[in-house]
Formats: sequence, C-alpha cells, structure tokens
Amino acid sequence: MATFSRERPVSDGVLHDLSQAADHISGICFKTGPPRRIGVELEWTVHRSDAPAAYLEATELRTALGTYAPSALGNPHPGAVLPGGGTVTVEPGGQLEISSAPAGSLTELYQSLSADQAHLCALLARAGLVLGGTGLDPYRKPRRLLQTPRYAAMQRSFDAAGRHGRTMMCSTAGLQICVDAGTESQLPRRWGALHEMGPALLAAFATSSRHAGRDTGWASGRMATWYGIDPRRTRPVGTPGDLATGWADYALAAPLLFVRRDEKEWDVPAGVTFADWIDGALPGPPLVDDLDYHLSTLFPPIRPRGYLEVRYLDTQPGTEWIAPAAVVAALLADDTTTDAARAAVAETSGHWVTAARAGLADPAIRRTATALVDLGCRNLDSTGLPSAVRDMVTDIADRRLHRAGSRKDAHR
Repeated sequence: MATFSRERPVSDGVLHDLSQAADHISGICFKTGPPRRIGVELEWTVHRSDAPAAYLEATELRTALGTYAPSALGNPHPGAVLPGGGTVTVEPGGQLEISSAPAGSLTELYQSLSADQAHLCALLARAGLVLGGTGLDPYRKPRRLLQTPRYAAMQRSFDAAGRHGRTMMCSTAGLQICVDAGTESQLPRRWGALHEMGPALLAAFATSSRHAGRDTGWASGRMATWYGIDPRRTRPVGTPGDLATGWADYALAAPLLFVRRDEKEWDVPAGVTFADWIDGALPGPPLVDDLDYHLSTLFPPIRPRGYLEVRYLDTQPGTEWIAPAAVVAALLADDTTTDAARAAVAETSGHWVTAARAGLADPAIRRTATALVDLGCRNLDSTGLPSAVRDMVTDIADRRLHRAGSRKDAHR
C-alpha cells in the first residue's frame, strides 16, 4: 500500500499532490464514535400497473411525484421531504429511491420509512404506476431515461467495456443499509464483519434471477452486473492494514468516469485515474470537490462515507426490506454477536461470485447463510423492534432460507 506524507495544506480548494487527496479521503470517510444511528436507502424499478414491460418517460414520473420530484426530473425546486423525513431521488433508468433520514433506532427507522414508502406508493398509484419488487428489472432491457452530461458520459464509458454498465445504471435496484462505523476499536471488527457476512446475506436475500424476460443464470443477476464492470471500481476494498489508507489507495487508483465541465460532454480518456489527474494527466489540477464527486462513482460492496454503506443486497418485495435490515442490525448490536457472526460465515467469506451465481443452491453458502440469519433472528431483541415486527422478520427469514434454494426460486 502506498503511504503519503503531507506536503502542502489544501487552502485554495486545489489538490496539488497525492498526500492532500489521501488526507482528505481519510478525514471524511471513516468517522468513529459509539454506534447509534441506522439508515436505509430503498431503490425500485417503476412500472405501469397495466403494462409492466412498457418503458416510462421522465414526464410521467415528474407528474406522478409532484412536489416530491427531484431536480433530475425537471423540478425547478428541491424535492419536498416525505412525511417520514426521507427524500426521493431518481436513477438513470427511472428507478426511484427513498433515502431515509438517519434514525436513532431500528424501530424509528421502520416507522418513518414505512410511512414514506406508503406515501410514495400512493402517489404512484394515482398515476397508474407501481414499484417493482426485485433487484433487477424482470421485464425491460436497459434504457436510459435521464439525459444529463453525467449519465451520458458514464454510459459511454461503460459501453466501451461491455453491456454490464448500462444494465447496472438503468435496470438494477438495491437495498442499502447504512450503519455507524463504531468506535476506533470497533471499526475494524464491524468493517470486517460486513464484508465477511456479505456472501451469505447476498444469497439469503437475492431477488434478481430474471432480467428482461429471461433467466440470467444467477441468483442475483443484479450483482452479476457489478462483477461485469471494471473491478477497480467495484471490487471489495482490500484493507490488510490501516482502513483509511486502504480506501485512499483504492479511490486514487480508480479510473475517472468523467470530469465535470461547462461543456455538454464530460468524457475523459479511458484509464486515467484520479491519481493520474493530480499528476497532470488532464488540463488543470482537480479540486477537492472533484475528489468528492469521484468518490460517488466508486461502488464496492461496502463503501465508507463517514458511516458504512452496505451495498450488496437486492431490493426486497414490498416492506420486506426490514428483514435484512433487522438481521444486520442484530448481528452488529454487540461485539460478542458480531464475533459469532464472523465465525459462522468463515467458510464462505470472500465467496462473492458463488453466492451471487448459485445463491442458496450452493451447499456451503446455504450452511453459512442459515447459521448467520438464524443468529440474527435469535438476537432480534437487541434491535428494540416491537414483537410483531420481530415475528414478521423471523417469518420472512424462514421463508427465504427454506425455499427450494435454486436460482429459479431466488427472485420470489
């Protein structure tokens, strides 16, 4: 791993050397303290209720959302906040996302986000639209709905390497769980656990075996799209030493997807990394704001953003997002449970592709997923959820773990 020493403070917003960039990344991406908050981002494909395979237009979504429409859909004003405190954003293919406000407890999050989801569903229903319930559009091939310089440049960059990038942009829908990094002593344990548990949780809650009317051959076809993108942007962050240094190395070595300009085209030469830009590969040095924007184009399974963002889960049907969220919260509730979770999944830690492709049909993945989810369900009292919600989580988890276990059942 590279090591950096500070040479010059960032006083003018311009990044003159790698040490400044590394220090900035370290300062904003790992914030430690007692873990108290949790958040969730729910993302869905959107369909006409009477013709789910029909493509939508931006005007349909903007009209349906009204004052809640984000600026990307042409709203001249910032989108209104939903009743529970969440906000609506839109992805390139027209997928909608609710980003929750950070909550002090899982119960608070469940109540607020359920209210936001119900409100969004009601808005869409009046326009004859419904939310999808899987991690990959089962009806339509990818088509970009948002016509912006960012997404145009992103698509051209991805298209040059194959079909997966466009599918990721326009057809996928994920469930992201955001948790505090923990104290300085807890951070390595929580970071390690979220990675090690990933394959088992991915398989247990996979919902995306079908895309555009066909079987993808994967339990999580959504994750298959990520594996088809440049691994310098999507692989897990390797951090055998200091976490902040490892993440800085990862970010600076990742290729640029684009550079924001006043012109319509934001394209950059293929393969130019952020470190190359600092070293003079492009005209003019990058700004700190450019680095922050670059970090938003990196998609590892767990991304540090001051908190830890878990990105490897497929969208769940209806309100069933609470099941994986509750399991994750329970497994991170105390150090003893977290250590037990890491021991339970030791056999399949790092087996990302097997978990995404075979899901619970793989015997080892099934064993570790069952042990892990059962452990989480036994510790649901630690989440503070009401008993009725805990029972619902257990029922969902039991149904997922005891389904037939084949790829073909993974989207149900």
